[in-house]
Amino acid sequence: MSGLLVVTAVPAEADAVRAGLTDPSVTVVPVGVGPAVAGAATARLLALAEAAGRPYRAVVSAGIAGGFVGRVAVGGTVLANRSVAADLGAESPAGFIPLEELGMPAELLGGGSVVPADPGLLGALRTALPAATVGTVLTISTVTGTAASTATLADRHPDAVAEAMEGYGVAVAATQAGLPFAELRTVSNPIGPRDRDSWRMREAFAALTTAAAVLR
Repeated sequence: MSGLLVVTAVPAEADAVRAGLTDPSVTVVPVGVGPAVAGAATARLLALAEAAGRPYRAVVSAGIAGGFVGRVAVGGTVLANRSVAADLGAESPAGFIPLEELGMPAELLGGGSVVPADPGLLGALRTALPAATVGTVLTISTVTGTAASTATLADRHPDAVAEAMEGYGVAVAATQAGLPFAELRTVSNPIGPRDRDSWRMREAFAALTTAAAVLR
């Protein structure tokens, strides 16, 4: 059996993770931006490893993210207790309707729009990263960039601490393969009106390197 598989969206995130690793058995692969490509690429990596007789033992989606103001600080570390496909559902005059409330047969929902983190894996990460903020991490396909959409998203997900673009896709791939999953993020910017001057990429990458030291 192989060790832990850590997937990131882009090479810069993968480099930051690798810079902090202390366990040589951990594999880090950038798989692309967005839930579809991340999920498909992760599923392929897992299938190839299994076919080779060296299946991974767990999967972590890692990288930088936007953080909800007042819930996590820029530069902070986040651990997802669940990864949620925040835009998987339908619009209605009364507001957004999650996938689970659309009346579809259960067998068509797969894992639904929410994938909980594996309790054992999350527990180990919480112990190793006691200062990390734990909460829901939203997976979105369009980065939130206005005050109105931020307020709507925050109201709809009062337990959400961050948003990123890959976690749910990676979580589905891991779940389909029967493997434990967790999501680890460091915050590069506050969620809200798009303001590049407020982004702290260097701090987020440095925090990601520090957090990566506990991955094993």
